[in-house]
Amino acid sequence: MNTMAESVATVLSTADVAEARDAVRAVLDVHQPAMAAEAADTVVLVVSELVTNAVRHGGGTCTLELTAHEESIEVAVHDSSPHAPRMRTPDLHGGTGGFGWPMVNRLARATAVTRRASGGKTVSALLDR
Repeated sequence: MNTMAESVATVLSTADVAEARDAVRAVLDVHQPAMAAEAADTVVLVVSELVTNAVRHGGGTCTLELTAHEESIEVAVHDSSPHAPRMRTPDLHGGTGGFGWPMVNRLARATAVTRRASGGKTVSALLDR
């Protein structure tokens, strides 16, 4: 199996999320075999959600890593918080969110939260190519 892992970005603030999305698009554009546009858009959306959540709830900084497999792409976001994302009722009126983690779980083939020996956690999502 042909596998490629690449650390894509270290994100320090929500302003850097767009830069992380752009970096992911650049990686997906050069990786062969090429991904269908809809699949690439899904990867970018999941990256945006996981990175935004990590910056907001995970200690203010995170590292994004992509691993490309023949049939899938794994998005992994490392942050310093030990707290796992949780499902909650989306806030339709107050603007406090609640939409991202359920959406990631619907779009991904699988998700996982792994505690890191050095502290914090890794939130990962496996997506079809």
